[in-house]
Amino acid sequence: MAQAQLQTPNPPQTPTQTRGYDYDLVIVGGGIVGLTLASALKDSGLSVLLVEAKVESAAVAKGQAYAVHMLSALIFQGIGIWNKILPNIETYRRVRLSDADYPSVVEWETKDINTKDLGYVAEHQALLHPLQEFVKNCPNVTYLCPAQVLNIQYQQDVVTMDVKIADQMQTVRSKLIVAADGSRSPIREAAGIKTRGWKYWQSCIVAFVKPEKPHNNTAYEKFWSSGPFAILPLPGNRCRIVWTAPHEEAKALCALDDEQFLTELSKRYGNQMGKLELLGDRFIFQVQLMQSDRYALHRLALIGDAAHNCHPVGGQGLNLGIRDVAALAQVLQEADTQGEDIGNIQVLKRYERWRQRENLTILGFTDLLDRMFSNNILPIVIVRRLGLWMMQRIPLVKVFALKLMIGLKGRTPKLAQH
Repeated sequence: MAQAQLQTPNPPQTPTQTRGYDYDLVIVGGGIVGLTLASALKDSGLSVLLVEAKVESAAVAKGQAYAVHMLSALIFQGIGIWNKILPNIETYRRVRLSDADYPSVVEWETKDINTKDLGYVAEHQALLHPLQEFVKNCPNVTYLCPAQVLNIQYQQDVVTMDVKIADQMQTVRSKLIVAADGSRSPIREAAGIKTRGWKYWQSCIVAFVKPEKPHNNTAYEKFWSSGPFAILPLPGNRCRIVWTAPHEEAKALCALDDEQFLTELSKRYGNQMGKLELLGDRFIFQVQLMQSDRYALHRLALIGDAAHNCHPVGGQGLNLGIRDVAALAQVLQEADTQGEDIGNIQVLKRYERWRQRENLTILGFTDLLDRMFSNNILPIVIVRRLGLWMMQRIPLVKVFALKLMIGLKGRTPKLAQH
């Protein structure tokens, strides 16, 4: 995976002294979103440098898992990697949404949108490894890991940066730099792009469990007054739980021994799958909402967590990043085909207008869901249960809500049109 020095992509490119740059674009961050962008540009004719600082990320160490929505699956299919991902992830064909112990449950099934599946659940490695292997076979991509980008300078016709590999430093020139370096993005901060948002009063506990009975490819979203509680099915009849609670309550739950934790977990989980077995460690993280004021500057674009964060309700986070990738890849390829400078702000604004508005809609929707359900205020309880009643009985409302959550509302990128 690692390379000792920068290499010219194959096939050979025009000599740098005649074109003034080494790569068309540099992607900083070799996580799932950065790798997906490099993969999406395989047949673009653009030369790509992908730089990742860490050999193993925190997400790998914690065994992170994600909901993979229908639109994300279509994008992976368009890239040509879905057949490598699908065998190692789990499908879900039913989603059950409930409000605490309220007996009325909204249930979505594949027949609601005439598809084979409603979505998928993937552990971090099940996405990361196929993407890494795919990128290695992209002749237009140079993949450096571990390596670090330093001293970025934005100029009129080029962006220059120092790339540190082991103890070596080399200056690289590119038309564009893409920040896929996470929610605390050093590139975004160094560029002076402001963010808006807040940290929630809640934290999330994540863990793997193995239930006694089959999960039957069903995903659950249970809303409690303390916060949402999600159950996501995984291969091997395992499940991933995402348990949201106020900070102090979440800390106290994490401090319990395994037996005590399982006792509390079962109260939220329900008895539909029988006795639960805890697998591995459990982890806690704080929840936040963040939206960058800009997704683009001259010769800079932000994607994924570098551009936005949202509440984990509905499993939107990674999926928003995958949609960013498909949009940016389409904008860059169309601009390059028309002979435009892909690092020009007028080109990058097309991406920003596309994704910033759509992401804001989802950020607002997840925030509203959390606030509407994470309380016991009687008027709000009445309103939300009226909403559940409407989703149960009015097919248009039910289908619209499902399509919004799985990415089938809004502009569909060309990668997903097949």
